Amino acid sequence: MRWDPDLYARHAGHRGRPFVDLLARVAHPGPRRVVDLGCGPGQLTEALALRWPHAQVTGIDASPDMIAAAGQREVPANLSFDVGDLRDYTPGSDDVVVTNAALQWVPGHQELLAAWSAGLPPGGWIAVQVPGNFSAPSHVLMREHAASERWSARLGGVLRHEDAVGEPVDYLQLLLGAGLEADVWETTYQQVLAGEDAVLDWVRGTGLRPVLDVLSPQEGEEFEAGYGRRLREAYPRGPYGTVFGFRRIFAVGHRTC
Repeated sequence: MRWDPDLYARHAGHRGRPFVDLLARVAHPGPRRVVDLGCGPGQLTEALALRWPHAQVTGIDASPDMIAAAGQREVPANLSFDVGDLRDYTPGSDDVVVTNAALQWVPGHQELLAAWSAGLPPGGWIAVQVPGNFSAPSHVLMREHAASERWSARLGGVLRHEDAVGEPVDYLQLLLGAGLEADVWETTYQQVLAGEDAVLDWVRGTGLRPVLDVLSPQEGEEFEAGYGRRLREAYPRGPYGTVFGFRRIFAVGHRTC
């Protein structure tokens, strides 16, 4: 699946807030190695390098386009980026493992997360954030539109939102089962988005990517036209913008010994 770093970064302020809230619960005083799995274009990974200037920080992402965008940034000397599949990562000497808004794209990620948690070194931390809004109108309407008579033949099996993530209690049990102290919570941000078709513009950068990856540019425009009409009904634009509820699930684990 191809990603557009510029499109993804269009809502960087809103997208970055959960990362900040996630890292606020990680209390490692001085890690030697930090890894950001699914780092995207690297702006948020840079915050890790600035927080822990004596650590070697690595951002890993499966998208060459994202890593290319990250490589164009002027970053601290302790930060580097690599192309890599999250499924190939194995824990070892990394003292802090961060994955922010990435695991929802990996089928069976809970088993992967369990292995990472079990492999944390003594004193290590793991911090996870995934979207919890797959039952929100933005995603339900996308699935319904993709399943319509016009699109079902082209898009059957493309969207797997129903099982993309678990509930907070699932991640709590996973971290506890790996022998970690666990801190798990959820937050729904009530975001006010600006511009015409604000929610459509938001999902273009993330949830709509699998659809647009399959369709031709002309088909993509047609799909967006019908989907956009549904979104405008579900998320009417008000005098201050369009309110978009953004539910996120957070899980932080710590191996005390």
